Amino acid sequence: MALSSVTDSLTRGIEGITASLSGAFMEPVLRIGVTGLSRAGKTVFITNLVANLLDRGRMHQLAAAREGRIEAVHLQPQPDDTLPRFAFEDHLAALTGPEPHWPDSTRSVSELRLSFRCRPQGFLAGFTGPRTLHVDIVDYPGEWLLDLSLLDKDYADWSEAVLDRIARRAEAAEFMAMARAEDGALRLEEPRAQALAAAFTAYLQAARAAGWSDCTPGRFLLPGDLAGSPVLTFAPLPKPASTPRNCLWREMERRFEAYKSKVVQPFFREHFARIDRQIVLMDVLSAIHQGPRAVEDLRRTMAEVLAAFRPGRNGWLSGLLGGKRVEKILFAATKADHLHHSQHPRLTAILEAMLREARSRADFAGAETAALSLASLRCTVEEVIERDGERLEAVRGRLLSTGRQAVMFPGLLPEDPAKVLVPARQGADRWLDAEYGLMAFAPARSNLRPGEGPPHIRLDRAAEFLIGDRL
Repeated sequence: MALSSVTDSLTRGIEGITASLSGAFMEPVLRIGVTGLSRAGKTVFITNLVANLLDRGRMHQLAAAREGRIEAVHLQPQPDDTLPRFAFEDHLAALTGPEPHWPDSTRSVSELRLSFRCRPQGFLAGFTGPRTLHVDIVDYPGEWLLDLSLLDKDYADWSEAVLDRIARRAEAAEFMAMARAEDGALRLEEPRAQALAAAFTAYLQAARAAGWSDCTPGRFLLPGDLAGSPVLTFAPLPKPASTPRNCLWREMERRFEAYKSKVVQPFFREHFARIDRQIVLMDVLSAIHQGPRAVEDLRRTMAEVLAAFRPGRNGWLSGLLGGKRVEKILFAATKADHLHHSQHPRLTAILEAMLREARSRADFAGAETAALSLASLRCTVEEVIERDGERLEAVRGRLLSTGRQAVMFPGLLPEDPAKVLVPARQGADRWLDAEYGLMAFAPARSNLRPGEGPPHIRLDRAAEFLIGDRL
């Protein structure tokens, strides 16, 4: 075993012992990971979750809040001095100010700590005083989570899979032309490698803008201080008949392996492997609006996300041994406020069907999973409109583009999720018997009453699943 592997194992073991002792003999800490793909609403979710836990007037489905057992909640200095603090105050000001607007999206890992003082319930309630629970909320880009699936692939398999998957996408046309014309057996020329990496990065950016979910490697989109480094200067290529030393294909292979060892593995060790519970946000409505192929892309991508988790129950002994497992995973379809509430069960059913195979593996391994539809910040109101003599259940909100009020009927989701998933799996170009529309709404102007957080849909149910049992 390499010395670095031994060191990593010892480090994780010590961290596990520390976490276990803290939970057993001091104030317990619960780490919750929040992720999702671009525009799924991670920043808004964390901001409004924290705001509604500080002012709990709208948190009726959080049992400890409903029963009045939460005596106080306050923000604490974050425990990790090496991570940026989640900019809660700035984001809340953006959402609730005189001219509310959506805050900037997640660009890197950040963290926030909430501390709860709660009265216990049950038989021991009269014999013990209030308890303290620290909840560390860790925000990280979903694209980085998708990179974990690269750890089980070599460069040849990854290249073949990527080239096959994107071959029919219009956004990939320029890169595919370059990749097919390239002879990987030729000697490496750095300008050529950089041109290929730049074209592949341009494809990833265009694919993300078009709504595709499988945009990896994630650091190509969010490079940070790695921009321009060799570890981000590779691209998928067809494997040539021979791969002599110093050829382009071999150098791309080397950089791919360096990306896994120097970028993906450190993220897994330092952040992801320490998470106790996880919520994965999914913009299912946008995928349905874009068509069957986008739905299948999202289904496959999120299955890979779940495969990256190490699900199971966190026991005291496993904690001592450093074998932490994610014990709860919540999948949430966001933007439920873009639908009338009568359609929310159908949206949830489609989400559950998309994740059924992957969730079954997690449930079997001991992790508790759930799925629901929510709106972290409700920005619409419901209306019934008449069109061609038919009454339609719609929503009204402030358009992001103009600021004017508009009414939207997005279409009627099917009661049977198979009517969405079967055409998606078959690779249909469009929906045959339905049309789905979607508008981009801005946050609504609101006057919050004392003790109330911003309006939401089922944010309290999400909180109950993630932390309710520990309160």
